[in-house]
Amino acid sequence: MIKVDHVDPNDPQVSRIIAAHVAYGDAHYPTESNHHIYLEEYAGSGVQLFGAWLDGSCVGIAGLKSVTNRHGELKSMHVLKQARGHGVGTLLINAVINEASKRGLERLSLETGSRKASDAARLIYEKFGFEYCAPFDDYYEDPESVFMTLSISA
Repeated sequence: MIKVDHVDPNDPQVSRIIAAHVAYGDAHYPTESNHHIYLEEYAGSGVQLFGAWLDGSCVGIAGLKSVTNRHGELKSMHVLKQARGHGVGTLLINAVINEASKRGLERLSLETGSRKASDAARLIYEKFGFEYCAPFDDYYEDPESVFMTLSISA
């Protein structure tokens, strides 16, 4: 059974996934197009991090960052390769959407990559009803990025 809960980025299992997320982005996208958060930046980032646990091991993370009092960002989504295809991503996205709803946010947006390396990410976001949109917050047009948004208002 997979359990999703709030996590501390400094937990060794969580920091391992953060490092894997950063490495994946760095391997597939140019530095100027990466928008990941490094471990040492989490403390001041405003991101509330969720972790997915399977058999005592953290196998995925996703974060929620407030953009405004009505708009949030799904941030730092990553599922370890060995845990993909088991519903971990779905559970993490649901946890972020539920937390956003509790906070009274009406919209949840995200940035992800445009290359083949991010195909699976875009597919799961589409399944949740995220729609492609223009850059938001401090993001800018970049051929390496796509932006998606979801209305979560009641």
